[in-house]
Amino acid sequence: MERKRIAIVGVGLIGGSLALQLNEKGMAAGIVGVEANPEHALKAVELGLVDEVLPLKQAIDQSDVIILSIPVDKMTSLLPQVLDLVNHQIVLDAGSTKEQLIEVVKDHPKRGRYVATHPMWGTEYSGPSAAIKQAFENKAVVLCNTAESDEDAVSWVKAAYHKIGMHLLEMDARAHDLHAAYVSHISHITSFALANTVLEKEREDQAIFELASGGFESTVRLAKSNPSMWVPIFMQNRENVLDVLNEHISQLRKFKACLEKENYDYLQELIQNANRISRIIK
Repeated sequence: MERKRIAIVGVGLIGGSLALQLNEKGMAAGIVGVEANPEHALKAVELGLVDEVLPLKQAIDQSDVIILSIPVDKMTSLLPQVLDLVNHQIVLDAGSTKEQLIEVVKDHPKRGRYVATHPMWGTEYSGPSAAIKQAFENKAVVLCNTAESDEDAVSWVKAAYHKIGMHLLEMDARAHDLHAAYVSHISHITSFALANTVLEKEREDQAIFELASGGFESTVRLAKSNPSMWVPIFMQNRENVLDVLNEHISQLRKFKACLEKENYDYLQELIQNANRISRIIK
């Protein structure tokens, strides 16, 4: 596979981790960054995630592939600008919502150079210091509406994700956003809400720290996630998130009713039904 000159717009957790993987797998002939945060720009170079940080147009002119890894609200305004500037280059994004972004560029004359992707990996941390090696090994990546992208662009993107250890899924952007709401977005809302519940009811910080068990820690860790990333995701996927949130609230009410009515047989049934998830997640 021919090595490409790569520009990463947004050298944070995802962009930085992609940079590490693409370099490690020998796919990059050089990686430059585009970064609005001056501290992040300096850190990305210091950590060796990118060779240098350049202005957007200069980075595009020097690159064969442009990867957008910024909050999805900024993506909708930046992607058309990037497509305005490209010629032969391949453009892909790593955003968690797809339908609105694809809609924004559906009539762009260079739409074919863009491949919509969502690598399904992340942590609660952000910024270039959060980037880690081998982050994407054995994780899924979703490619959306590939028929609207040029064949050579799709071929390179598929090969790149395969090379860094991901398994590929293809689906319509609308279906992606619905599934993402159920398997990713609701997890974050639940974690934010649980953290707020504990912070509201447990006023002793030291007690939380000392008594929090592994179960609580693993459930609530997503509450440390960056709001500047997650508020735009919830905004763009509002209808699907509301749908899953209504179902989640309905399930919580069932547990609440069991305790109120001391219906422990039904409580056991609810938990046993939930245990079926072990068939899917080991």
